[in-house]
Amino acid sequence: MPELIFRQPDGSTQLVSAENGSSVMQAAIRANVRGIEAECGGACACATCHVYIAPSDLLLIPAAKEEEEDMLDGVCAERREGSRLACQITVTDALGGMIIDIPDRQY
Repeated sequence: MPELIFRQPDGSTQLVSAENGSSVMQAAIRANVRGIEAECGGACACATCHVYIAPSDLLLIPAAKEEEEDMLDGVCAERREGSRLACQITVTDALGGMIIDIPDRQY
C-alpha cells in the first residue's frame, strides 16, 4: 500500500496508507485527515476535497478532466497550478511518498 503524506496549512503532517485503486479522498476520509470535507462523497460535485499537488508530482497523475476543472473554478481557497480534487485522483504505487497539501479552508 502506498503511503501518502497530507500536510496541513500549519505544516503538520499525517502519513496515510492508501489502497491502490481507491481515491486520495477515500484514503483521507478513512484516516480522518483534517480539512478534507468531501460533502458529495466523491462525486466531483462539491469541491470540498480540494488539495494542492506539487507541480512536479502532477506528472504522476492523469490531467484533470473538464468536470473537475469546472469544480475547481469555484473552490473557496486560492486555486493554484497544483489544485486538484482528491476524489478525482486514483491511488497507485507511483503516488507513494507524495505530499498532498490541504488548503486553509474548504468553505
